[in-house]
Amino acid sequence: MCHELENSLERMISRMPKSKRLMELMMTVNRKRRFKVKELADEFGVSSRTILRDLQELSELGVPLYSEVGPSGGYQVVRERVLPPIAFTEEEAVAMFFAVHALRHYSSLPFEAESASALRKFYLHMPGDVRDRIDRMKDRVDFVTPTRRGEAPSLALLLDAAVHRKLVVIDYESKEDWADSRLIQPVCIYANNGFWYCTAYCFLREGFRVFRCDRIREAKADESGTEPHDLGDVRLSRREAAEPREPIRLRAELTRAGVQRCESELWLAPMMEVREDGSGAIDRDVSRGDILFYADFFIGLGAEASLEGPAELKEAIRRKLTEMLARYE
Repeated sequence: MCHELENSLERMISRMPKSKRLMELMMTVNRKRRFKVKELADEFGVSSRTILRDLQELSELGVPLYSEVGPSGGYQVVRERVLPPIAFTEEEAVAMFFAVHALRHYSSLPFEAESASALRKFYLHMPGDVRDRIDRMKDRVDFVTPTRRGEAPSLALLLDAAVHRKLVVIDYESKEDWADSRLIQPVCIYANNGFWYCTAYCFLREGFRVFRCDRIREAKADESGTEPHDLGDVRLSRREAAEPREPIRLRAELTRAGVQRCESELWLAPMMEVREDGSGAIDRDVSRGDILFYADFFIGLGAEASLEGPAELKEAIRRKLTEMLARYE
């Protein structure tokens, strides 16, 4: 009797569309992560033979399973889970494709291999007419980011540390081309103008600092046992500004065009006060050691900025302009 009931249930399951049965099984094993064949057979009301056959098909479809031998053995989902299928509209699919496609301009990504793989899967499984539409759109739309030569291989480690509140030891290369070792607690990473940056608490400086990721020569997990800080209230939208070292007051007036130029610089935008007519002003303390950097920047602004102080910055600009003029005599 039991054997007949089992056969009857199997016939009912066999009449269910295979795609639906496999989708339900995929979601089940992803939820369980570790399971035995008998458990799944009881849950789905089929024989162990049917479950084994379905698991074999899931494995062929890319669900990463491995079996454990022994009396307490079973199956386990390894590596990352495979998400169940999601139904996108055509417009959603195109938007998702170009969102990932735009990342190709970056020489480094925290999920570089995964984004390339996802884009290939997404493209190959689209209907032919949608692929044709995307191919035509590639020559009509793009999200241009300056291509930088510097690699940033530590992005994945920094992102993992920021998410899981871990400390990282980095060898950081300064503008003067020498490196020092720092113990940091990453808060976030972000891309701007083709470069990747990491905002982190620096244990050496005892404050928040922004590190350019392509200048991090080496990064590794800290093993000193130092306790991380509780930085739960610090978010990407609240990047902490580093306190100026040897502060000196920077004061400047900006035209509307000058404001627009400065707004494109992520580090500078919070320093500006913009008026209703579009012009603006800067009146903030900056680090004295950054004088030469600001001199180059204000030379680039030309007539769109009127520098009022400090005197050291004015002198640095005059000196640089004199050196430039000497090259054209």
